[in-house]
Amino acid sequence: MIEHVLPGDIEKRSMEIIGEELAARGITLDPEQDPVIRRAIHTSADFDYAETLTFSEGAVGKARDLIRAGALIVTDTNMALTGINKKRIAAFGGEVRCYMADEDVAREAKERGITRASVSMEHAAADILASGRKTVFAVGNAPTALITLRNMYDEGRFTPDFIIGVPVGFVNVVEAKELILEAEIPHIVNRGRKGGSNVAAAIVNALVYGM
Repeated sequence: MIEHVLPGDIEKRSMEIIGEELAARGITLDPEQDPVIRRAIHTSADFDYAETLTFSEGAVGKARDLIRAGALIVTDTNMALTGINKKRIAAFGGEVRCYMADEDVAREAKERGITRASVSMEHAAADILASGRKTVFAVGNAPTALITLRNMYDEGRFTPDFIIGVPVGFVNVVEAKELILEAEIPHIVNRGRKGGSNVAAAIVNALVYGM
């Protein structure tokens, strides 16, 4: 039977259903991580996130502290950029930026024979180092973005303040996520192949909505 739900109550009812299904599966979420995991499930209708979304110690609190301090949010796709609640980010003095469509990024990527995602992370790092701004990276599509962030970290060139690593796919996706999980960088990472720009945006929004 069709359930009659008022338009303004649809999200609330969805979260109730998620809670009911988590309980039926015998899953109890960590209170701090709960809103982030529920938002990922709400976005994807995939309950695997209750098992695979991985948090470094104190990750939610650290990410929220950065956002409260006016952090820049850097995404690897314009889709994630569009999905993030920029008004809520701006209320804390922050902004959301994606370098992927920049002409100089596209040109350099072609000249070097590497992905635009890799170059976009390098350009973001250069801007951040010049400004001294705190930054949260939200990667939902390109594993090469995570690989580049890890390479810069290993080389001592740049240390991200926080990484949300949820790229989706088959080529180097699992491996790239593991690189972030192994680093001493605060993170929220989804193990395995699943993720996406929508999930990256959902995680950022969950962090902001809980503030």
